[in-house]
Amino acid sequence: MKSSLRRPAGLSAVALLLTAVACSAPGGPAAPAAPTPPAAEAALCRALHKELPGTVDGRERHDPVPASDFTAAWGGRPAIVLRCGVPKPELLKRDPGADAAEIDGVDWLPEKQPDGSVRCTTTLREAWVEVTLPKQITGDAGDIGALTDVADAVKKTIPEGIIS
Repeated sequence: MKSSLRRPAGLSAVALLLTAVACSAPGGPAAPAAPTPPAAEAALCRALHKELPGTVDGRERHDPVPASDFTAAWGGRPAIVLRCGVPKPELLKRDPGADAAEIDGVDWLPEKQPDGSVRCTTTLREAWVEVTLPKQITGDAGDIGALTDVADAVKKTIPEGIIS
């Protein structure tokens, strides 16, 4: 007599659902690594965090979990992600004259990432502010126009200046 084990048909689906729920971050996008800036930069970043807009490029703000005064996000997955108090970009360490783009009075150093997103970091400010724009926003041409939505908050809270 041939013996076979039978498993209830719904068991695999239930196991997959429980795994998916356990692995997903509730409340917002997965948290990017929160920077740990020096005290003076941290104070500027906290001020920026309070002034950030509710929408960027038409996407609603849904801050990462766990919350941090040094990170913010807009939209779903992939989200537009801001980190304040990051280290000086490696490109600027190698090439201090790297081309930046001015958007509404804020200079940004755009760097295309391997996944097609564009990481933009402020230059000539007293704290480094980094905004990563997903490829779905920038397209193949690397359009960083969405930064217009955060420019006023940066101008208002992060003074012009040169940091090392």
